[in-house]
Amino acid sequence: MSRIKSTFLALAFHLSVFASACFAAADHWIVMGPGGGGAQYLPTISPQNPSVAFVACDMTGSYLTADAGASWRMFNLRSRTSLFVFDPTKSGSMYAYGLGLYRSVDGGIQWALVYPDPSSVRKVASVGDHGEDEFETASGSVEYISALAVDPTETRTLYAAFVINRQATLKVSTDWGKSWSAAGTLKDGAQVIYVDSRSPVHQRTVYVAGHSKVAVREGGAWREGSPTPGGDFHSVSAGFPEQGGKLMVYAATPEGVAFSADGGASWEELPLPELHVRAVAASANHPQFAYVSFSGLQRDGKEFFGVATTQDFGTTWSFPWQESNRPASNVDQGGWINPLLGPGWGENPLELGVSPTKPELCYATDMGRTLKTEDGGKTWKAVYTRQSGNSAYTTTGLDVTTSYGVHFDPFDAKHMLISYTDIGLFRSDDGGAAWRSSAHGVPKAWSNTTYWVEFDPEVKGRLWAVMSGTHDLPRPKMWRRTPPERYRGGVARSDDGGETWITQTQGMPPTAATHILLDRHSPKNARVLYVTGFGRGVYKSSDGGASWSVKNNGLPAHEPFAWRLTQAGDGTLYLVIARRSDDGSIGNDLDGALYRSRNGADTWEKVTLPDGVNGPVGLQVDPTDPKRLYLAAWGRMHSGGDTRGGIYLSTDAGTSWKQVLNRDNHVYDVTIDPKHPEQLYACGFESSVWRSTDRGVTWTRVQGYNFKWGHRVVVDPVHPGSIFVTTFGGSVWHGPTAGDPTSEEDIVTPTVSYGGGKR
Repeated sequence: MSRIKSTFLALAFHLSVFASACFAAADHWIVMGPGGGGAQYLPTISPQNPSVAFVACDMTGSYLTADAGASWRMFNLRSRTSLFVFDPTKSGSMYAYGLGLYRSVDGGIQWALVYPDPSSVRKVASVGDHGEDEFETASGSVEYISALAVDPTETRTLYAAFVINRQATLKVSTDWGKSWSAAGTLKDGAQVIYVDSRSPVHQRTVYVAGHSKVAVREGGAWREGSPTPGGDFHSVSAGFPEQGGKLMVYAATPEGVAFSADGGASWEELPLPELHVRAVAASANHPQFAYVSFSGLQRDGKEFFGVATTQDFGTTWSFPWQESNRPASNVDQGGWINPLLGPGWGENPLELGVSPTKPELCYATDMGRTLKTEDGGKTWKAVYTRQSGNSAYTTTGLDVTTSYGVHFDPFDAKHMLISYTDIGLFRSDDGGAAWRSSAHGVPKAWSNTTYWVEFDPEVKGRLWAVMSGTHDLPRPKMWRRTPPERYRGGVARSDDGGETWITQTQGMPPTAATHILLDRHSPKNARVLYVTGFGRGVYKSSDGGASWSVKNNGLPAHEPFAWRLTQAGDGTLYLVIARRSDDGSIGNDLDGALYRSRNGADTWEKVTLPDGVNGPVGLQVDPTDPKRLYLAAWGRMHSGGDTRGGIYLSTDAGTSWKQVLNRDNHVYDVTIDPKHPEQLYACGFESSVWRSTDRGVTWTRVQGYNFKWGHRVVVDPVHPGSIFVTTFGGSVWHGPTAGDPTSEEDIVTPTVSYGGGKR
């Protein structure tokens, strides 16, 4: 049995056990949630085994299936992946490119850096608000690779388009990427490279599809094809005909779809209606089969979008996927996005991927889903999720959602919720095995994001949630586009466990409410609640949310980016204000800040941050010692890697601070185990979960978790020894508190790996 097959069989077994046991104590890592939910790209099917395929997302995750989409393994290569390429002859050999070019020889389980040369990498620096990784090499320059192909018979030979200063060059390697030699300038750039297997091995004919035309190297000489009549390519795909001949090329242009039967030397416009074509994909070995993602089809007074197909090189077309404002019965079969959110959520596919050997097989990726057809486009089945009971769903492992918290009903251990971005709030009634939307009654303008949930510990079924139409706070990309005074959102309350909601906003203007805190010492008939309004400040209710008053006395006069609240055991409140800049500036009104109130938010006093820190993100207080504070901080931009981020400890209520973790400069939050306050956890945007067993004095990396962008750790209240990890783009992970020592790290090259639990 192959390693990849055995690994995926083990994964399927773990998923089935997980579903039936409803979160047994974890000894390995899994991902939970309804599946899908965010933009997906790059569907790429193996030329050797059509059951093996890749998908990527824009939130750093990459996904691999070995069972035709029934289950997926998420892996992470430090950044968003921009291309996948299978070795056409060597089983288990494949390439992925993101921050660098990686190669796997074991079916995609582990990856080794090919380019840049691993021996030249001095370090990996994380920079900026998203902790973007950068290679620092001995040469100082790392070229971008925009396209890659493996020789069809000589597996050691690679063809790649290297780009530096917008100039592309075709380079060839004959030693699996260890060394490269230039083979010609690509004036039009490169999107895809095709190598003719029938050309001489020592002098391959290579086609390079650029931005507006196709360049061909044949017999050692280059020639450039003609531009299409419709303009530049925004998608291009091609294949070699079965009976021999030149490359057959399809190009999506602003004017429709153009086709070339002579490798791009000449073009014809295909007979499609006037459509906006987003993507085109052909079968590499059967190019008469092609699929087109379209919108703007006018029929019977309505406008449709979907996928068109051809089986005769574009001479005739069918339109089996057509949707407008109502879901089509043959699309998203078994999925939750179409029935819950409607066809406009996913839209027509962003990208398409056709099997080279089985042209009736095609994957389509869009704004929330990956769908698969096995009948040439007649029906499209969901492979991002699977239905579990009535209107409940569970992931297949293909998760692309941002989550903030996992929230547990104090009266029912199997009743839990996940607060999400983009898809709002989801709940499970069976301990996490299956999930359903939980937003009935939530205003549409708020439904995008739920930032936090608070259960009432004494009133069964009662809980509050803070919601907003603005997602991804406190990331600067959100407040740069839209000023906070235009944000919509507020507080909602449920008395039936989250099934239905009513709004509670009297006295609170529309705001992106990002956190809600319940004072558990307040009487159950007059609950005291505090809410942060991003750009508004702090609001307080003393009547269970029926009415609110602003509590900004002592806070900055300019729209404070109020983000998170914490209450110490002695009643002291702490407020984290997010910074308004990500450029490293410090000592001005763009700084983030930490405030404290000793009188129920009536007045606030500023707490001095650690020296050089202006990006506080989270704060926790030891439940046994109100003077012991743990601060999570975001680094300040600095060439060679951000600085002054990490975790800081104060034992005197913020009078002084000591940095206790500096190996991660983008820590999002710190978590204290409520039953064992000596145990702490933290994570952030550097592919790591951290654990301390000595009240934050020392920290070790938790092995097996490696998603690039993490949010916070939530201790599993039901199963000791287990934790949940919410992420920025990878849904919720569940695993062992001490890590999984048997897990295999995604990256095996030591200089660029995540540390394998040893950092």
